[in-house]
Amino acid sequence: METRPSAEGTAPGVPGPSPLERLDRALAGRYVVQRELGRGGMATVYLADDLKHQRKVAIKVLRPELGTLLGPDRFTREIRIAAALNHPHVVALYDSGDADALLFYVMPYVRGESVRQKLVRQGQLPIDEAIGIVRHVAAALDHAHAQGLIHRDIKPENILIHEGEAMVTDFGIALVAGAAPAERLTATGLMVGTPAYMSPEQAAGEHALDARSDVYSLGCVLYELLVGEPPFTGPSAQMVIAKRFTDPVPRVRRLRPTVPAAVEQALLKALARVPADRFASAGAFAEALTAPATRERPPASVAVLPFLNLSPDPENEYFADGMTEDVIAQLSKIRALKVTSRASAMVFKKREQSLRQISDTLQVATVLDGSVRKAADRVRIVAQLIDVDSDQQVWTETYDRKLTDIFAIQTDVALQIAAALKAQLLPEEHTRIRKEPTSDIEAYKLYLLARHCVVRWTHEGFELALKHLEQAVERDPNYALAYATMAYVYTDIGVGVAGKLPPDQAFRRAKAAVARALEIDSGLAEAHAVLGHIKYAYDYDWEGAEEELKRAIELNPNSGDAYDMYGLMLSALDRYDEAIEMQRRAHELDPLAHRMDMATTCLRAGRYDEALSAVIKIVEVDPHVALAHATLGWAYLLKGMSEQGLAALERAVSLSPDSTMYLAQLGHAYARVGQTAKAREILQRLEEMAKDHYVSPYHLAYVHTGLGEQDRAMDWLERAYEERAGAVFGIKGSFLFTTLRSHPRFNALLRKMNLPIDG
Repeated sequence: METRPSAEGTAPGVPGPSPLERLDRALAGRYVVQRELGRGGMATVYLADDLKHQRKVAIKVLRPELGTLLGPDRFTREIRIAAALNHPHVVALYDSGDADALLFYVMPYVRGESVRQKLVRQGQLPIDEAIGIVRHVAAALDHAHAQGLIHRDIKPENILIHEGEAMVTDFGIALVAGAAPAERLTATGLMVGTPAYMSPEQAAGEHALDARSDVYSLGCVLYELLVGEPPFTGPSAQMVIAKRFTDPVPRVRRLRPTVPAAVEQALLKALARVPADRFASAGAFAEALTAPATRERPPASVAVLPFLNLSPDPENEYFADGMTEDVIAQLSKIRALKVTSRASAMVFKKREQSLRQISDTLQVATVLDGSVRKAADRVRIVAQLIDVDSDQQVWTETYDRKLTDIFAIQTDVALQIAAALKAQLLPEEHTRIRKEPTSDIEAYKLYLLARHCVVRWTHEGFELALKHLEQAVERDPNYALAYATMAYVYTDIGVGVAGKLPPDQAFRRAKAAVARALEIDSGLAEAHAVLGHIKYAYDYDWEGAEEELKRAIELNPNSGDAYDMYGLMLSALDRYDEAIEMQRRAHELDPLAHRMDMATTCLRAGRYDEALSAVIKIVEVDPHVALAHATLGWAYLLKGMSEQGLAALERAVSLSPDSTMYLAQLGHAYARVGQTAKAREILQRLEEMAKDHYVSPYHLAYVHTGLGEQDRAMDWLERAYEERAGAVFGIKGSFLFTTLRSHPRFNALLRKMNLPIDG
């Protein structure tokens, strides 16, 4: 109940009239308001009698906040456009006005039910009925779009069924909401649209929407009519919105196999993330629902599932994993194939999902499944390539050979798959695929053990990996891939992923290893990629780094890692659009990886909402990733949401208490929001830790920068430069060092690193 004085002058402290009573009084003589029918985020709807025309009507009253933003004059101007709509599938707008500071408009009272009520009652609708509803709504939208009016809130609640016809309501709400200043509307807590049905561009806050945004929303509605829920769901609005930026659309026929293929294909196009990839009009979408189906996914795309270890010794798990990785590596050399990278494929090692689910997640048409049985000097490998749409084997083979034939088997598998998928190989691709990495099978086994240790991402794992690699190259001094992997490990130690060597020493060893790899094999893509990383992270040779990374991608067009490294380099140079494009490509090749680096680049570029969407998805999939929480924390902080940002950074520290990076970033954040005592406590902890083990000067610079101690921060940054510590190569656009950008010593440091100076 209201306790403020009403328009009628109720005394302070005396309860005022209810909203219904207030509206009824204000409209006396024109309408008699009977009861509330429902309410949404933007308005409340009431049932009323139209006294002049002797009919039932529905009166929509805008929330006071929205009414204040618009004002009665602007409301009248905007609502006039919606009132001009005249279509059999549009609920008409009879009247509008301003009553006792309440902005309202009047529609016919449609007897019947909403599509939402039908869904609640039925769960799913018959396919023909669902398509019929969509065709009616599409006709209404085309009529509105022709008048320049975008609905912005197509959802089951806003579609009414009257005498078997679907009718769209709430054009008035959508229009006046769209007319409100976006930043002020957001500040009031009002949301234009509903998260489960918003297009990606609407969810990203773009104000200039076109017809394709409504097409997306209509696609979400049809999806729900067919399967009983929208394509993207989650426990919070943020997570629902994040999924439409990061997840593929779940295939509707997997959930309801009787849905025609043409309907599924039309849905996928309507729900495309990029507006340009959708139907240009709602009518085109409706027509496509009954068109013949065409295959849209590229036939030449494959994911290699982790080979099952059927060996009697469970310790041979590393060998099965190595076989998986090497088949992926061979296939990745074929430009005509799209091949999912190792990191994404390994997620499905336990086979907890169906092939259809795996195919949808990785966006491939075929899946290679197999097993490995290794005993003594023999190996038995069974492989089958499956077309997921037809659930038919495209190719299958069993190899029962000596272990020394392992490379010939890998080559044969790659060539057979390419032939089965009709992927043409260039002559140089044939040559690279047939080239054996080593003639020493014991060296190969040591190499596989090393890779098995690397993916633990721990100090001990890196040390053991380097031990195995040293033994491998001792047995075969011409094992280029082992040297390249050694360089990769040392580079990760250098940038602080894990390991105990000082950065300068780690990078020097990485340079020596990669030089040897390229001396042996100048066409090794992995070596060029690592050399590119070394050139920008250690040598600050940006042109040389770009040349090496482009060469790596040329040699292995399916390397998500190479695209991601290239993106990191471009981000360090403030070439953000290019960087995000490279990292998006990395993510396409490796759908379950590389989101983190893309989120960080978005933060550096000031695209905070995109970063937030990407990192929320990572946290949702695995809430125990410290780096994800740290990135989430900075996304919140940079958006001005200090409480959430600090909580996320504190979570990162709790997940990885030994990491000086997360601790230092939390110290910077405390100082940034004025909690200087806590920041100094963290600085003291870092200084104490430095007495026992290496603490990156780069991390100490974080805290001093947050505290505003610029000269002290520059002392540590200059030392970080000398030691090549942490990610110092990325300081130019770092959001942690924004306040240092005008400092003379900071610009001098950029010159030393061959980085361009702004202005």
